[in-house]
Amino acid sequence: MQYKVESMRTVPEGYAWSRFGQPEYTDWLDESLSWKQTCYIGDWSFLWQHRITGPDALRLLSDFTVNSMASFAIGQSKHAIHTDDDGKVIHEGVLTRFGEEEFMVHGRGGFWLKFNAERGNYRAEVTRDDWFVLQVSGPESIKVLRKLDRSDALLTTKYMHVAPMTVAGHEIHALRQGMSGELGFELQGPVEWKADVYGAIMEAGAEFGIRRMGGRVAPINHLEAGYPTIATDYIPAIFGNPEYVDYFMASMPPFALPAYIAGSYRGRAIDEYYRSPIELGWGRVVNGDHEFPGREVLLKERERPRRVLRTLVWNSDDVADVLASLVRDEQHYTFMELPRDQRGFMWADRVEQDGRLVGVATSRGFSYWFRKTLSLATIDVESAEIGNEVQVIWGNPGDPEKRIRAAVAAAPFKSPRSRGDLALAAGVSTDLR
Repeated sequence: MQYKVESMRTVPEGYAWSRFGQPEYTDWLDESLSWKQTCYIGDWSFLWQHRITGPDALRLLSDFTVNSMASFAIGQSKHAIHTDDDGKVIHEGVLTRFGEEEFMVHGRGGFWLKFNAERGNYRAEVTRDDWFVLQVSGPESIKVLRKLDRSDALLTTKYMHVAPMTVAGHEIHALRQGMSGELGFELQGPVEWKADVYGAIMEAGAEFGIRRMGGRVAPINHLEAGYPTIATDYIPAIFGNPEYVDYFMASMPPFALPAYIAGSYRGRAIDEYYRSPIELGWGRVVNGDHEFPGREVLLKERERPRRVLRTLVWNSDDVADVLASLVRDEQHYTFMELPRDQRGFMWADRVEQDGRLVGVATSRGFSYWFRKTLSLATIDVESAEIGNEVQVIWGNPGDPEKRIRAAVAAAPFKSPRSRGDLALAAGVSTDLR
């Protein structure tokens, strides 16, 4: 079955994603400094959550996830990735093991697991749950959390592991992670406790300069740290399975589709916007110790990848010319919103070198911290050397096109510090390290 690509000119009137709450709380420039200088609280409670239980829960996860389940400790989390038979990403999210037969997944992957559990021979149940998910990240984040809970459990938490924590009298889970590329935890618990926990964090964080992260700057967080995002950097590879498309779309808002696309790259079919875990920089978690859809394809691709993930640093003079055209020229270039488009599109722009298509740029945004326009890009290995010069073609179909010079850089662009020493950051004695 063929699915058309919905362009930005055919979206429903008023379409927008407001997943991150208010657009701004202070302003996006101030908020964008928080995860490098102080800390922020970000609300990811909009993510779907599913609980997987039963004696075959682990087998179900293994059968439909590229990650190995052979070593999965209670209290550990994984970035779980689900692929189709061609090795393209269907969904991905954070999976945590809370017991021998109890798991929780945050993100869209729960729908895929539930779909397959209902159609396979599994003694496993996948049910919707309703938790809050609050990220507290930045160099001062551990001090904020220590003010709320003085136990040493947080300080000794391994990366991608969960620690118990008490906030506002509630026993919750604190997952150590680093979506900002900085020290941070993701606090989780029943949604009815969310207001209490949120308020306590804001009160504790006041002396440390905590900021609330608004919707305008939240995508820059992922861009700087090199984390591709579904429907922003790739389209989920679900359209080859009409039964699952109907199943999944039944849970989406009535105005929404998972494939709104803008930019100069115009794919002929929806699968040209699919990506494999290798192309998205997640090849390290692809494990061949078990069977899963797309296994052979991905193992071969990992050995000889065709495209890899990079950051592109856009030439500031060329970007300034695009912005200035709005007030200077009658027929201006496609509007380049700052810090990035807020309407939930996958902006896919052609990347060329010597007139040849060598990749696709996505997630274009302006980093106030670096004073640079950046994007992620899946780019041919031959053109992916750090420092290479390429051109990004900016302009929606029908608009004038601007060739923007760009330099290939590493992804992540910002030096990662998420695995740093928590005790050192908290200023406590070295015997806890």
